[in-house]
Amino acid sequence: MIHGLLHFSFWEMVLTTLVMTQITVISVTIYLHRCQAHRALELHSSISHFFRFWLWLTTGMTTKAWTAIHRKHHAKCETAEDPHSPVAMGIKTVLFNGAELYRKEKQNKETLERYGQGTPDDFMEDFYVKHSMLGLGIMLALDIILFGLPGITIWAVQMMWIPFFAAGVINGIGHYFGYRNFECPDAARNIIPFGFLLSGEELHNNHHTFGSSAKLSYKWWEFDLGWGIIKIFSFLGLAKVKKLPPKLISNPSKQTIDGETLKAVLLNRFNIMSNYSKDVILPLLKKEKNKIDSGLKDLLIREKSLIDQLEHKKLVFLLQKQKMLNLVYQYKLSLQDIWSRTSATQKELLDALHQWCKSAEESGIEGLKHFAQRIKSYVTHPVS
Repeated sequence: MIHGLLHFSFWEMVLTTLVMTQITVISVTIYLHRCQAHRALELHSSISHFFRFWLWLTTGMTTKAWTAIHRKHHAKCETAEDPHSPVAMGIKTVLFNGAELYRKEKQNKETLERYGQGTPDDFMEDFYVKHSMLGLGIMLALDIILFGLPGITIWAVQMMWIPFFAAGVINGIGHYFGYRNFECPDAARNIIPFGFLLSGEELHNNHHTFGSSAKLSYKWWEFDLGWGIIKIFSFLGLAKVKKLPPKLISNPSKQTIDGETLKAVLLNRFNIMSNYSKDVILPLLKKEKNKIDSGLKDLLIREKSLIDQLEHKKLVFLLQKQKMLNLVYQYKLSLQDIWSRTSATQKELLDALHQWCKSAEESGIEGLKHFAQRIKSYVTHPVS
């Protein structure tokens, strides 16, 4: 029993531990996150049952509780009601006490009932909920039987993996440090370009921008292991992808603003804002680099709702000295205002978009003119 039934060497045990923890991460990202919480894909019942069983053994988490807490996180992101926001609670609290925050929110019946709708409600789920500690005990026994006394350490690593990486790193650092492809209305960030240990979950800014997408990578160089596994499942008939991130499609011969233009703009508003920063704001900043404050770039690009009062005052002060930058920034805000008019009719939105493009073309700023002309070419489907 000292060496266990398998008699593995040290490095064999390390590799086995890594494989088992990756199965757990994959179960969380594909089943709990993308399938259950966001309905981004459908899984064959055999795959779903395996993931549920494995999570019961390795985490003690149940589908309804995890799904409800995650959905509430999106609904109340970065507010006092967010179950795990480093913006509201502080990075140390979420990074080191993420699992405790999860357990606390799990006791909130209102959260479970309001945000846990549509999750499995069968006899197996009832068993997993009532006997959550039994699964962890079985996993401990299996680890000791297979690996001997080192199995206790392997089990401890398994138990810490999700609480630290998912509850701590993703929910904490993922809203605190990293890069942003899109200026979504919360502080979500992509932690690193490549994250094998997190199966794509490190692409947190992408996810918060396109929450219902089964694919978390967006740039060509971003790696999403979870998406690769979903593609394999799809090929084998074990999964069906329901939604992917939108992509801007342009028809160069189209130069009129119509209903399709408006639909494409509304659907791709985050992509459009990203392009606006890249094609309009940044070239102008580069041209005026010797005349501007070093902190202005970030403020010009950042989502308006994430700029605090002091930063707003600084931005206003700096823009008073830079008329061209002030002009393109005001155009940015007025473009965002168009898709923020939730009560406006389609005609009102079309008129507003038409007027914005007309004004931008007449602004005298070359980058802004070309950007407005490109908006007219947007369509929702490729030209056949």
